[in-house]
Amino acid sequence: MGIVLGIFGLVVLLGWLFVEFQYRRRPGNALEMTAGVWDIKNQQADHYRLLGTLELINRTRRFEIMVPELTAEAQLLSKGSLDGITTQVQVTPAHPDAEARPDGYWFGYIVKRKPTTVKITVDIRGEDLSELQSAWVKVHFMTYGPQGRIPKIRHIVVPLKFPSPEVSHRWRPASNADVLPIRTHLLTHLDDPVEIVKRYVQPHAQPGDVVTIGETPLALMQERFRHPSEVKPGWLASRICYYFMPTSSLATACGMQTLVDIVGAWRVFWAFVLGAIAKKLLNQPGAFYQLAGEQARLIDDVTGTLPPYDQFIVLGPDNPQQVVDLIQQQTGISAAVVDVNDLKAVKILAGTADIPAGFLEQALISNPAGNADEQTPIVLIRPTA
Repeated sequence: MGIVLGIFGLVVLLGWLFVEFQYRRRPGNALEMTAGVWDIKNQQADHYRLLGTLELINRTRRFEIMVPELTAEAQLLSKGSLDGITTQVQVTPAHPDAEARPDGYWFGYIVKRKPTTVKITVDIRGEDLSELQSAWVKVHFMTYGPQGRIPKIRHIVVPLKFPSPEVSHRWRPASNADVLPIRTHLLTHLDDPVEIVKRYVQPHAQPGDVVTIGETPLALMQERFRHPSEVKPGWLASRICYYFMPTSSLATACGMQTLVDIVGAWRVFWAFVLGAIAKKLLNQPGAFYQLAGEQARLIDDVTGTLPPYDQFIVLGPDNPQQVVDLIQQQTGISAAVVDVNDLKAVKILAGTADIPAGFLEQALISNPAGNADEQTPIVLIRPTA
């Protein structure tokens, strides 16, 4: 009898493990919304009109996902007061097989293999809109499928103010070069780094110059940021984050979970264990960051960058070497991606092959781009030797 019960229990356990394994392999809900293409259709002194064309794409295998609800809102960021400025947001479905309702009601729609389109219009009115910097558009949509109702949100930051590339800048002397911090508009995931260099740097560049881009602005252009509401801290991240310095971007459960999502839980776990051993027994701090990978040092938690991205967790850039090589190919300007701070720490993430070793570290040691709200993510360097 005991053997029979034992076999029955083993069968039940194996059945449960099989069901659990299949459940974890479930397709889930992979419906996504793109950042879309945005145009400023009207930019008068008292009236701006923004038009965004976004797509809903269903990447879920084998299942259709419904979108029964979709709304949008816009938050303005400005250097001045927003008193007297009004914002109106309109959502218009542009489905390939259904017309929009005249009353603006979003009717439930099934997203199949082909994507569908959503148009969002933002009307901004006021006596003087010249101080507006950007519009933070938040698209809230409810998805409905095998996992039930899952709310999602898409964040899009649309810049509204663009400095003139021809505006005179002030060159600053360094020990081995002259450096020119270049002011840009608020860089977002609607921008391309090569086009930014063409627009803001080429009017000032000459042969032999080097352009550097901050690692965080590049990451933003690559859309490598996550809102904490989209991060679900697991068991590991919720516990080991307490062991990091309060100033670390890994000292919160969401910041640590972001790293776990990038490199995997096992790598983070062993980096933590071996890093603790190295620090306590061998007096060698910093081993965790070496073992956990480069992203462990590059993640910026909430408050780590300019508004509105101070509300987000920003990752390190993806494949920066490919970016700088492409900049040089298309503009002829040597380029590098750097991480610089006011503590005279200069880290070169990537650079074109023609930049001399040690040159950038010496030229950037004073952090000419700044760490406040200078909005100068690009620095042009002209060797003087």
